[in-house]
Amino acid sequence: MPFCRVRGTVFASMPAQMSKFYVACDLGAQNGRVMLGTLNQGSLTLSEVRRFQNLPIREQDSLQWNISELYQETIEGLRAVGTYEEAIDSVSCDSWPADYLLFEADNSLITPAYHYRDPRTKEGMQKVLSRVATDALYQETGVCPVPGNTLFQLGAERPRRLHRASHLLPVADAFNYLLAGVPRIERSMTGCTQLYNPVTQTWSNRLLDAVQVLPKLFPPLVPAGTELGALRPEIATRTGLEDARVIASCSHETAAALAGLPVRQGENWAYLRLGSRITLGTEITAPIITDTSREQGFTNETGYGGSIRLSKQSVGLWILEECRRFWKEKDREIDDTLLSHIAGSSPPFDSLINPADPRFTTPGDMPLKIQAFCRETNQPVPRKPGPIIRCVLESLALQCRKMLHEIEDLTGREVARLYLLNGSDNDLLNHFTANAVRRPLVVAPADTTAIGNVIVQALALGHIESLEQAREIVRTSFKTETLLPYAAAWDTAYDRLTHLCAS
Repeated sequence: MPFCRVRGTVFASMPAQMSKFYVACDLGAQNGRVMLGTLNQGSLTLSEVRRFQNLPIREQDSLQWNISELYQETIEGLRAVGTYEEAIDSVSCDSWPADYLLFEADNSLITPAYHYRDPRTKEGMQKVLSRVATDALYQETGVCPVPGNTLFQLGAERPRRLHRASHLLPVADAFNYLLAGVPRIERSMTGCTQLYNPVTQTWSNRLLDAVQVLPKLFPPLVPAGTELGALRPEIATRTGLEDARVIASCSHETAAALAGLPVRQGENWAYLRLGSRITLGTEITAPIITDTSREQGFTNETGYGGSIRLSKQSVGLWILEECRRFWKEKDREIDDTLLSHIAGSSPPFDSLINPADPRFTTPGDMPLKIQAFCRETNQPVPRKPGPIIRCVLESLALQCRKMLHEIEDLTGREVARLYLLNGSDNDLLNHFTANAVRRPLVVAPADTTAIGNVIVQALALGHIESLEQAREIVRTSFKTETLLPYAAAWDTAYDRLTHLCAS
């Protein structure tokens, strides 16, 4: 049997009539990848074809995306797939949320394409909130206000740019449009715009009026798994993918990741993403928009098959990153391995912090802020890096348990298993989290977003019959690691954290 090597990964090349091939263009806010998925006899293989950076550019005081370079890198990835001379069935893009591209009537891109962290969004947020109260905004959308959301970016847009625009598309949908020539917005991207009402399942005229945007700027909404058409002829010729179709899979990277999780039918589960911010959520059948969900900071966004992603964000490894940055500035930089070792060797539960305390969300001398919090709450004050990092990691793990309990209270169901999306480089935090939440923590495959992208393409083309079958394929095709809780001492520590949060 012949083999192909893709970026160091070896996979079997099956006869074309036996295998189905899909391309997932996974566009992240820091890097992008073009991935080749191969479905053969109930087994799915995923290989990285091309990886590239996605770096924003600064123009004076403005932060913008280099869309031209991102597009060219994506096309080069598709061209590399074409050199394998396999019959590619379909292509689809997923991306980070909130940012968007504007196109003129002749389909040309209106530049610049602003970054969600561009300073203008603060002005846009102030402008919108002067017209619509925060409570009303949540009631209308089920989404907690975030500075980079599309709504606030539009609040800062210049009227001339909007008047020029024929349509607005989130990044993944814009790339699908560039590939197929058909402008559509896939529904999983609607929540992050904060312009969509998940109850009526339509754009909010009230919020469009607040930013003086006409509804016609938004192309038709389509569900995940909608076929958009063939690749544009010039792209098909350039890449060698003449027979490939373009599918709107789950455009939102998290929605795609959830579609690719190896969960079992009927299982009550939640998901967790550990990064600079922690995201913890679950899938439900209808939005939960109440005073309690608003006060606790929960957001409702559409997922695959009309499901709702109910999730909450909290400060995460940003605290650790700020500690490391401070120590580096003081010529005390510590290697990752050593840092994990000294944290793991430090006494457990000496001190805890409330990660939601506002002081931990801003830059500065983070070790000093941690010490001040511990002093104010009459706890031992950690002095050395090891105890400081242990304090941070234990507190973050316990914060995950608090968020999980809030989800259980809102949904009225107990979560049996927690899935960790896209893995985590901090193995110590992974084990702390499993112990803190008192649930099995399943470390999902590293490429879950791309897996979900491919899965939805296969479902759209009828190559897989149901989401349950798709998830069974994921379970048998990719390895997962399950971390089981074993230390009951975390229950007492959790009581301490809830007391700190309450006070």
